Amino acid sequence: MKQVVYTASPESQQIHAWQMQEDGALTLLQVTDVAGQVQPLVVSPKKDFLYAGVRPNYRVLAFRIAADGTLSLAGEAPLPGSPTHISTDRQGHFLFCGSYNDACVSVSPIGSDGLPQAPTQVIHDLEGCHSANIDLSNQTLFVPALKQDRICLYQLNEDGTLAPRAQPQVTTVEGAGPRHMAFHPGGAWAYVVNELNSTVDVWALNNVNGQTERVQSLDMMPPGFSDTRWAADIHLTPDGRFLYACDRTSSTLTIFSVSEEGSVLTIEGHQPTETQPRGFNIDNTGRYLVAAGQKSHHIEVYRIGERGLLQPLSRYAVGQGPMWVVIHALD
Repeated sequence: MKQVVYTASPESQQIHAWQMQEDGALTLLQVTDVAGQVQPLVVSPKKDFLYAGVRPNYRVLAFRIAADGTLSLAGEAPLPGSPTHISTDRQGHFLFCGSYNDACVSVSPIGSDGLPQAPTQVIHDLEGCHSANIDLSNQTLFVPALKQDRICLYQLNEDGTLAPRAQPQVTTVEGAGPRHMAFHPGGAWAYVVNELNSTVDVWALNNVNGQTERVQSLDMMPPGFSDTRWAADIHLTPDGRFLYACDRTSSTLTIFSVSEEGSVLTIEGHQPTETQPRGFNIDNTGRYLVAAGQKSHHIEVYRIGERGLLQPLSRYAVGQGPMWVVIHALD
C-alpha cells in the first residue's frame, strides 16, 4: 500500500507531504506554503481532495491530490469561525467545521466537483466546540462542547441540515472537557478523550433503551503524574484492537487494548513522545503511528507491536508548530 502523510504547521504556514515506505520510513515529497495558519486537515471520502482549515481569515482550502500524493490548490470557501476541527460526512457531500473560539458548528455543502461551498447552517452556543464526528451509519453527528461538559447529538438529514436527536445530548463528568472522538469499526462504540482531566470515556451508542450511554472512564495518565492535565487527540487502529490518546503536558501517548466487541479498554502502557503532542494519527495498515510535537517541531514514527506497544523508528523535522497529521492511502 502506498501512503502519504500530511502534516499541518500553522506557525510556518505550511503543509508537508511525506511518502511513507513499507518499513515506515518517510521521504519528503512536497512542502506547500499556505496563506494563513493552517490547522485541521481531512481527506475527502473519495480520496481526491485534502481539505484544510485556515485562520485568521476563516476559510477552508481544497487541495487536489495527485496520483503521487502531491497537492495543488483547487478552491476555497469561507467559514463562520476559526476552524478548530473539520470533517466530512462519509459520502463526501458535506463538510463540518467545529470552532472552539466562536462556539459553533457549521455545515458546508461539497459540490460535485469536490469543492466546498459557503456554509448553509451554523449552530451556535456550543462553548468550546472542539470537533464534529459523524458515526459509521452517517446519520448522527457528535459535537463535543468542551466548556459545557456535554456532547450534542444531531441527526444528519439528506439535505445536509442538522436537527437535534430525540436524545439531544449526553454529559461527561464535570470538568472533564470532551474534545475528540474515535468510533469502533463495529459501529456500536465510541471513545472520547477529555482534555481537562485527561481521561478517556467509552460510550455505548445504542444501549438497551436505544440511548447513548457512558459505560467506562479511564484515567490515561502515568502513575504519579501530578502536573496540569492537557489531553489532545485520540485514534484507533483500523482493526479496532488498539486505541491511543495523547497528553501535551506530559508529552506521552497512552496505549489501550480494546476488547473484541469494543466495550472495554485496558491500559497497556505509556510512550514518551515529541514535546507537546497536539496531534497524531495511525496509518491505514494499522502498523505505524505518526505523532507531531507542537514544541519540538518534529514528527516521530512508531511501529505498533505486541499489545499495541510502540517502537520508535525515526523522527523528522517539519515546519514550525506541527499540530495535525493525516495519513492518506494512494491505492
